[in-house]
Amino acid sequence: MVNIPLLLMSCGGVGRQLLHHIISCRDLHSKQGVRLRVVGVCDSKSMVTIQDVLTFELGDEYLLQLCKVKSSGSSLNGLANFGECQVFRVKKSRRKSWMLLLLFVDRVVQTNFRFMPNLIGLVVVDCSASSQTIALLNQVVNLYCCVVLANKKPLTSSLESYDKLVSHPRRIRHESTVGAGLPVISTINRILSSGDPIFRIMGSLSGTLGYVMSQVEGGRPFSQVVNAAKSLGYTEPDPRDDLSGMDVARKALILARLLGHRINMDSIKVESLYPVEMGPDVMSLEEFLANGLPSLDKDIQKRIDNASSNGNVLDMCEVGIQEVAKDSALGRLKGSDNVCERLFITIELVLASSAHVFRVGKLEILHGIQSEEVLVVMDLVIGMEEVLLEIYSRCYSEQPLVIQGAGAGNDTTAAGVLADILDLQDLFQH
Repeated sequence: MVNIPLLLMSCGGVGRQLLHHIISCRDLHSKQGVRLRVVGVCDSKSMVTIQDVLTFELGDEYLLQLCKVKSSGSSLNGLANFGECQVFRVKKSRRKSWMLLLLFVDRVVQTNFRFMPNLIGLVVVDCSASSQTIALLNQVVNLYCCVVLANKKPLTSSLESYDKLVSHPRRIRHESTVGAGLPVISTINRILSSGDPIFRIMGSLSGTLGYVMSQVEGGRPFSQVVNAAKSLGYTEPDPRDDLSGMDVARKALILARLLGHRINMDSIKVESLYPVEMGPDVMSLEEFLANGLPSLDKDIQKRIDNASSNGNVLDMCEVGIQEVAKDSALGRLKGSDNVCERLFITIELVLASSAHVFRVGKLEILHGIQSEEVLVVMDLVIGMEEVLLEIYSRCYSEQPLVIQGAGAGNDTTAAGVLADILDLQDLFQH
């Protein structure tokens, strides 16, 4: 039996769903000869762990109670008297809770794997949406542990941090950062590893915005749809990550870096669907959902109506929301083919070293005559909550390799995380 001890960072929607998946798959994993042992769970303020990570684990009953506590909005501190575990509390800085986890990992490695440096210690799973986990994850990798990410921010930080994190590619998995449970990252890696150059990628990267804009054009108020999308688990914990275009930009940056392009987030120009005065640094999430969103309803609806009166649909690009012809290739996209005739998003990323342009969304990658001349165009077509990606390479030049399916939601994202964890099992066959 292959035993994989794992630590979960964040027990929000995706984290809780991951725990439910692990519990519900016990029989299946047992037949496959694998046991996933959850030895700790950490949120922004506290952490619960088992003392002996080599032998014991947080039981399924305890994990279900933990999910129940977090679903109610309560702290992990309430689990101190439930079952045999250790609860560590942090009162002030969020950074300190992640630091507790690092200290725990370090202690586990030093205690149990100090004289076995070639053995993998733990799998640390980041299901948070925090940028404060970046430094911690880099140190975790250095401690010869594995990292599985649903959190996009560690992969879209500075190139220096990114290089450190991916310096041990066998020990990091991040499928769910781009296509939820869809095999986007693994497919691209397989193509590249075979020596088949990818020269064009087209598709939809945001099932979330596809759902929102499809519903709005159907007549529902923008604020109502965004709140519904959040409750369904389609949005980031703070929907402004989606509405600002930053979530799409992060996905695009992850893909661009995967293909070898050395660019940073500051190369990306994005137009937000909300004004600066409603940003996270100015307005709390609660106030934004209650008051900020409803104030945007009229403007969004006006834009849709204006486009419709001209026989067009909306195109959101670097210079603003624009109209595209309804009978154009973009306008005809709708329905389950990610064919939402509803919204087309372009986010431009400009290389500082050249005049070539990166556009994010429906991703086109074209290699110029000279090796340093690379044009990447990513024009995002959004429809429903699906993701669709077409990959063009030497082997797939006439008929692209197509990946399509649900691209938003806690269930599919958690399933992708679970698959990533299981993909690491050969490293734990001690």
